[in-house]
Amino acid sequence: MFNSKENQQVPNVTFKTRQADSWVDVTTDELFKNKTVIVFSLPGAFTPTCSSSHLPRYDELAPVFKEHGVDDIIVMSVNDTFVMNAWADDQGTQNITFIPDGNGEFTEGMGMLVGKEDLGFGSRSWRYSMLVKDGVVVKQFIEPNEPGDPFKVSDADTMLKFIAPEYKVQESVTVFTKPGCPFCAKAKQLLQDKGLQYEEIVLGKDATTVSIRAVTGQTTVPQVFIGGKHIGGSEDLEKHLS
Repeated sequence: MFNSKENQQVPNVTFKTRQADSWVDVTTDELFKNKTVIVFSLPGAFTPTCSSSHLPRYDELAPVFKEHGVDDIIVMSVNDTFVMNAWADDQGTQNITFIPDGNGEFTEGMGMLVGKEDLGFGSRSWRYSMLVKDGVVVKQFIEPNEPGDPFKVSDADTMLKFIAPEYKVQESVTVFTKPGCPFCAKAKQLLQDKGLQYEEIVLGKDATTVSIRAVTGQTTVPQVFIGGKHIGGSEDLEKHLS
């Protein structure tokens, strides 16, 4: 059973990070003092749920969290700084601070250090998230103590509902594009003009014409999806947004 640390100070830890070609110590004071910070912690960099769901959604909703007073969003894992830096590069996120708890000191102080020897991981973090204000845990969402790696309450949408319960989340938008396509540029500009965030899938880089044909039945770009619904090309998007 995991105990909540709400209304308590976060552990006082110095994190060993690698920035450019130098070792840089980062303290909990630097991360949390006089700030409102979201932390979400997970079992390991590059692992499936962490890379496909947990991290991307926090990155997607980061501008919304910022609108509601959050200064920073931290992802933490019991991994060394080289692994965390490589994961950050691989994910290409712009809004998340990657912190390596390589020795597990912070995680142990939070009471979240667990044994994952059955997976060959050794000691790792249980999955959880928390809202921290000036170093004090205001709210903590801890995944249930169940076998495996449950992912039910530490997600970004649950945190957003706590911080801004009246906020209506934008439907997810995906645009299939290819380099040098003027109609793709038009579609992206239409979305930007409406203040809509979107995921861009570039043919030749992230997908192929086979991919777009399988998904949409079309071979031309752009192809736009909003909230799981296929909108179509740039002209279709313009009509949809008008």
